Amino acid sequence: MINIAIDGPSGAGKSTVARALAKKLRFVYVDTGAMYRAIGLFVRRHGVSPDDAEAVCAQLPEIEIRLSYSEDGEQLVFLCGEDVSRAIRENEISMYASVVSRIPEVRSFLLQMQRDLAEKNNVIMDGRDIGTVILPHAQLKIFMTASAEARARRRTRELLEKGQDVDYETILAEINERDEADRTRAVAPAVPAQDAVLMDNSAMSVEENVAAIEALMRDRGLLL
Repeated sequence: MINIAIDGPSGAGKSTVARALAKKLRFVYVDTGAMYRAIGLFVRRHGVSPDDAEAVCAQLPEIEIRLSYSEDGEQLVFLCGEDVSRAIRENEISMYASVVSRIPEVRSFLLQMQRDLAEKNNVIMDGRDIGTVILPHAQLKIFMTASAEARARRRTRELLEKGQDVDYETILAEINERDEADRTRAVAPAVPAQDAVLMDNSAMSVEENVAAIEALMRDRGLLL
């Protein structure tokens, strides 16, 4: 199976690019961040503070996450049987996901599910520690980034298009805060794998980003 790992900070466009590439190549797209968002949503709905690791871990036996795919290849996330694909994209859930993802038991809870998908399918998987922890033997690892300002502009535009009431300065502050938390956390920090290709897409379109990754895949004999 061909495994492509795409890591990078929040708002770098990993999911958009990975989804577009997977659709083009007919690979399975796995958005690991969506899984952490689902846990964050569950925790919030049950009135548990994401900072309370013991309380969060106590919820794990009640959590059932399932990924499915629509006819056009869009990833759908089911939490205890409910389609939460839209609910997990609320801006508040981003911070919940960031906090609960620092808990080792949460990461272990999702690890085997993620690896099973990669063992059975050609996958493009994105997240924070795919190349370093989840798929250390992936044939191609990419660490995708962009300036905090570029990421804040993209995120603000995305949320406004979805009808959410947000502003650029707030989003920029949240991105800087999450970057620091993700870089410095003790468990699976968001840093490039030693053999990852660094890709700054601040000035790249999605189409240019997809083409750049396809070129890397061809160079490595992963595409004809």
